[in-house]
Amino acid sequence: MNRQTVAVKADRSIEFENVKYGINGIVQHTIVKDISFSIATGQTLVLLGRSGSGKTTLLRLVNRMLVPTAGRVVVRGHPTTEWDPIQLRRSTGYVIQESGLFPHFTVAENVALVPSLQKWDAARTAARVDELLTLVGLDPGEFASRKPHELSGGQRQRVGVARALAADPPILLMDEPFGALDPVTRAELQREFKALARRLGKTIVFVTHDLHEALLLASRIILLQNGRIIADATPQEFPHIDHPEVRAFTASLSPLPGAPA
Repeated sequence: MNRQTVAVKADRSIEFENVKYGINGIVQHTIVKDISFSIATGQTLVLLGRSGSGKTTLLRLVNRMLVPTAGRVVVRGHPTTEWDPIQLRRSTGYVIQESGLFPHFTVAENVALVPSLQKWDAARTAARVDELLTLVGLDPGEFASRKPHELSGGQRQRVGVARALAADPPILLMDEPFGALDPVTRAELQREFKALARRLGKTIVFVTHDLHEALLLASRIILLQNGRIIADATPQEFPHIDHPEVRAFTASLSPLPGAPA
């Protein structure tokens, strides 16, 4: 392997190599099929597709919540099957819809979860909690001692992002994190997340079925249909791809007949 090849490999944060995943390991009942792509370090990749297209399956293959039936997923230079699964998940931030916060923990305790598991000392953990709550727009003095039920939906999602970032993971996985929010709050968080992603420079894999969200947040979009990759393009290129599924998604951006322009 020459020096240039080594440099290219080092720039790949995540790689899918001929990956299949089947229910109970049965290749004939595959959910994703012959998936190959790589994600550059610092890139925000959006996995776009209809429900059941395989988006969340690919996300869960990254942190070894699922293991490929065939092929392999490589994270930071090592196949996921060679990682200790607990260590892999602790070094990979994960944000889901409705944030998944522990209801009996305070906001501070939720954010501190992974640092506590990694045996950070109390002072370092407290400083990191304050730093991250401030980063996501929540005043630590006002919010750190609250319980999740005392927060709005948008505030809970902010805490979920802070928790995912707590141990400063190089990779952030996000599974439709803003999907359950009202349109105004969702738009606010999308704009804030775009700015945050640019500042942090982390590798982000973001699942959505909303093309508007994909075009806003992505540096690259992969469209899935029936477990296969249909398109792989930048947000600028994506609307111009001549494929029926791409046209179906781009049509969703058009105003309804009779709606004001």
